[in-house]
Amino acid sequence: MAERPGKTQLRVGRLVKAHGLKGAFKLELYTDDPDGRFTPGAQFTLQVPESSPWHGKTITVREFRWMNSHPVVFFEGVDDRNAADELVRAILWIDQDEDAVSTEDDAWYDHQLTGLDVVRDGAVVGRIARVEHMPAQDLLIVKTAEDEVMVPFVSAIVPEVDISAGRVIITPPAGLFEDVASDDEPADESTDTPE
Repeated sequence: MAERPGKTQLRVGRLVKAHGLKGAFKLELYTDDPDGRFTPGAQFTLQVPESSPWHGKTITVREFRWMNSHPVVFFEGVDDRNAADELVRAILWIDQDEDAVSTEDDAWYDHQLTGLDVVRDGAVVGRIARVEHMPAQDLLIVKTAEDEVMVPFVSAIVPEVDISAGRVIITPPAGLFEDVASDDEPADESTDTPE
């Protein structure tokens, strides 16, 4: 998503599927404060394919409620199932001031993460080049000396983010930052020296 000067965008939800016949959606939340974010009148920028009639538009919350512990949202101008089907899988974004501090636990803006050192076992292994927002989870793109590594931004792999110290601590599985040698690969025993 394009960011405006002085503003950054924060992803807050994804429309998972149409719910019922009156234009409602089941919602996948990317916020710890859904009741605060999805108040009637709240507006979101839509991330949809360029071919969608909704591309480049914003959408306004009409109603938000919980149904069987699932968040459900209604939007102005989306009044039936057919209209809702056009927006399934859309990602919802809001503008935030860049100097605003997130009030949510474990929530950071992309610009706060970009440039942080990535530390594994006490050693810096790279630096965050950017954050990519995927439907299932966010990815930290870590620039190492040799390559870029995609690190799933989940607490099991990224247990600590310390903005003030300028670093994130990672505990990646084997093979994420290095090639894992298989048992049947012969060790390089070459002792040839160039003449």
